[in-house]
Amino acid sequence: MFRFATMSAVLATAIFSTGCAMVAPQYTASLDNVQSLRDTGNFTAKVGAFTGSSDKAYANPISLRGSTLESPYSSSYASYLAEALRQELSMAKKLSADSSVEISGTVLKNDIDATGISLGWAEIEARFIMTRGGQVKYDQVKSVKHEFPSSFAGAVAIPKAVQEYPVAVQKLLSQLYADKAFIEALK
Repeated sequence: MFRFATMSAVLATAIFSTGCAMVAPQYTASLDNVQSLRDTGNFTAKVGAFTGSSDKAYANPISLRGSTLESPYSSSYASYLAEALRQELSMAKKLSADSSVEISGTVLKNDIDATGISLGWAEIEARFIMTRGGQVKYDQVKSVKHEFPSSFAGAVAIPKAVQEYPVAVQKLLSQLYADKAFIEALK
């Protein structure tokens, strides 16, 4: 009986101390973002290197109530942002590997908070750099704090937070495409 109780305690400790590892949903391009890129005129661009900050504000992986959320793109949220930009440029028919315009960046902040009783949020901040022929034409930081309904119950709050991450990325890129300085630098 003592062995059974000891084994049960060890097993329970192992299960509850490790949490659960999840993978974020793959990015799905925003049709509004794609249309914004199409409306900017005649240009092409390529996506350069995106890196993550070494600051602790750049959560990679993201912690969600004891679980971890990994990026599906090389386990890097910087790669996640690069893939999102690549998808939207491609769908807008603006992506070209031969373009002299290159967009690169650094993810400065990246986190999701699913601890709220009724409200959660995802926060992303990134520095975007655009070069043309090696000359910097645009260098700005964009940030978004996307709020969403949440729940006290982890079984509801965690999946909802996971689903909302791509929406936060879409909103961040929407801010970039709405920046007149970015659009002027593209032309």
